Amino acid sequence: MPYFVYRIHRYGGLEKVDALASFRDASARAKALRTSPDLPPDCAVKVVFAATDFEAEDLLTQERAPKPGIVGDE
Repeated sequence: MPYFVYRIHRYGGLEKVDALASFRDASARAKALRTSPDLPPDCAVKVVFAATDFEAEDLLTQERAPKPGIVGDE
């Protein structure tokens, strides 16, 4: 399964940048994109491990549970 590199725009837009075979390559690509002056200020770069483009996008759009913690410790 490949590692997908995505740009995530502020209002939910996903843009696939690359699909790479190793995490090391995907991580290096994501770091290069994050430091690029071409990256819009409201855009994040993420790496996700998935079987297909569809699965990667599904994983990126799922709402994650909040971290466990003490109530009132916000």
